[in-house]
Parts: sequence; C-alpha cells; structure tokens
Amino acid sequence: MPVTRASEEELARIGDLIDGWAAEEQATNDLIAAIDHERQAARWYVRMHGLEKSTITLWLTLGERTLRYEAYFMPGPEERRADCYEYLLRANLSMFGMRFAIGAEDAVYLVGQMPVSAVDREELDRITGAVYAYSERFFAPAMAIGYGSKFRR
Repeated sequence: MPVTRASEEELARIGDLIDGWAAEEQATNDLIAAIDHERQAARWYVRMHGLEKSTITLWLTLGERTLRYEAYFMPGPEERRADCYEYLLRANLSMFGMRFAIGAEDAVYLVGQMPVSAVDREELDRITGAVYAYSERFFAPAMAIGYGSKFRR
C-alpha cells in the first residue's frame, strides 16, 4: 500500500495534534519528565522517567509521508555481542509497531514509523507506551548480556 505525501495543511494539522497531545501528556502523566519541540526539524523529544532504565527518550519526527519514532536503547554491547544481538532480534518477534535496530556507533535503538494519515492521539499513546514498556522489559537483560562485567542490578 503506497504511503501518500501529506499537504502542508495536513502536516500543520498533525503538528498541532502532536503539540496538543504533548501538552496534555506533560500536564497529566507523571512518567513524562519533559517534552520539547524542535519546530525547524518537525521533531518532538519525549523524556520519560523509567525504573529499569532511568531515562527513556523518544524522538518523534514528522515527515511528508511518515511519522518516524525512535528511542536510544543502549550503547553497542562490549561483551557477548552475538548473544546480545540474538536476544534483541528474538525480542523483535514479540513486539508490535517497532523493532530493535543498530544505529550510529553500533548503538541499539527502538525504531518504527507509520503513515502520517494514521497519526492520532491513540497512536501517540501507543507509541509512547510501547517505547516505555519495551525499554523497561528488555533493558536490564540486554545490558546484563552486553555489559555483564560492568552492569549490576
């Protein structure tokens, strides 16, 4: 299914929707530490308080066709790399709407994207909740594998 390009008006409406959602979340959700909006890049930064991972930062980037979302998960593993990557790849099988990926400097990210036409408050809640849940669920085990001699809980 092709993803169509949004008009400037549609992008402005979706940007306003994200702004409204962000303001409401920041005012009512205790897990939200801060939400910032970089207007020039059409990017929002959602910082959350975590338990297993003390800070979880989600980037939402609005493009002409898709809303990309990503969260830094952990630095590239220093020990048992293959075991750590296998753990994360297997975790991908149980995840919805996002996946683990290797990014710059071998760091691990949670990433996903969706058509701009599908962006609404419920999807923003789902993305935010999924990033939080996946970070909390997989961070400590992944760090224990990839940094076993340094990471202690």
